[in-house]
Amino acid sequence: MGDAAQHYDLVVLGAGSGRVVLGPDLAHLRAAIVDHGPYGGTCLNRGCIPSKMFLHVARAAAGVPDLARLGVDARVERVRWEDIRDRVFGRIDPNAAAGPAEVRSAGVDAYVGTARFVAPGRLVIEEGDGVTEVTAERVVLATGARPVVPDVVANSGVPFVTSDDVMRLPALPERLLVLGGGVIGVEMATLFCGMGVRVTVVDSVEALVPTLGADIARRFTDMARTRWALHLGAEVTAVEQGRDGIHLRLDDGTALTGDALLVATGRRPNSDGFGLETIGVDIDPDSGRVLVDDFGRTSADGVWALGDVCTERQLKHLANDQARTLRHNLLTPDDLKPFRTKAIPSAIFSQPELARVGYLLEEAQKEGHDAVAYTQRLSDTAYGWALEDTTSVCTVVAERSTGVVLGAQLMAPNASSLIQPLTDACARGLPAREIATTQMWIHPAATELIENALLGVADAAEGDSSHGDL
Repeated sequence: MGDAAQHYDLVVLGAGSGRVVLGPDLAHLRAAIVDHGPYGGTCLNRGCIPSKMFLHVARAAAGVPDLARLGVDARVERVRWEDIRDRVFGRIDPNAAAGPAEVRSAGVDAYVGTARFVAPGRLVIEEGDGVTEVTAERVVLATGARPVVPDVVANSGVPFVTSDDVMRLPALPERLLVLGGGVIGVEMATLFCGMGVRVTVVDSVEALVPTLGADIARRFTDMARTRWALHLGAEVTAVEQGRDGIHLRLDDGTALTGDALLVATGRRPNSDGFGLETIGVDIDPDSGRVLVDDFGRTSADGVWALGDVCTERQLKHLANDQARTLRHNLLTPDDLKPFRTKAIPSAIFSQPELARVGYLLEEAQKEGHDAVAYTQRLSDTAYGWALEDTTSVCTVVAERSTGVVLGAQLMAPNASSLIQPLTDACARGLPAREIATTQMWIHPAATELIENALLGVADAAEGDSSHGDL
């Protein structure tokens, strides 16, 4: 470590959404970014992007058995897992490896290592070839989150995988045990089931995806039971390695066996190991989240945070949006913008997909809204009838007095895209009937599900029950 510390106007810890902060309009600042790698963060390397590449394959394979019903004879001869995996990461890994060079080409110093505060405005960066001490006027924490592993698994000595490495398995297991039925558990169950793996999901909740509301949670759980072995409302009490595989014992006495164990029981913010306690950054003791104000400022002067490390809802698009807000706030400290907290959409890339934005009906009512809801089945539209759809639904929640859309929940193919006009409605406070009637909707198309759900909730808000909840 040299005597003179390098000085920066801005240091960003984390090269996922942290890179979004460093836009061209900050090029006049001397800036650095630090990440132990690979650059790109969770989303690019072990989350959103590779999982969708695998799910694309899984959905194609899973659809083959249904072709016979449609008059097409086909079958899946074999799933070449190694080829699929190597194709996916043959695209992902070079992008990550190029990250530091791309950052440097934009005039930003890139460190591949770890950083920790040793005093306010002073950090020590440890790389493979040495230690560098730097000072910074401002620091942005964009350090993300990591998988949580329950003690019953961590202390068992039994091998397991998490979302960090499940997609890099050396071979496709015949039987996969999934501990956790949240977003990651459901997406990975969808992925591996689609490739012919026998999947078992264990969770303490009584229904999968409860954040989508009781109705869609029930519908999706009933559908999932036809594909996966579900053990809900159960806790794992023991994990053991046997000659025939990995054994799980549940609190109801059930014994399960699999060839691989995926732990998908949540993620914890990466707020430890950075010396934040040294500079007085407040951290929630239960969740580990860095506490920030409406503008992304922590309790330590000059230290900001964004994304999973400080946000309860761990969503890449939310982190990117916060990064853009922080960039504005760093540039114009006299005109701070708050983080966006309204109309944040989310999706689960299951089969079919799930999506929501805004309030559930009960949430809206709890917040004091005189709210109504209407549920539309895709099967009751021309497009749904033509495709013989039997499962897709859209629920829209609206204010009774104004018809303004307060929220929506979807279970349908491409729900992650279909939710967007409803997100726009929530964000801009638009009445349901206005959205439905001031534009033309293609016929027949899946978007008619949205159109009819909007008309239905508008009628319900106006006291017309002729549609009725389905």
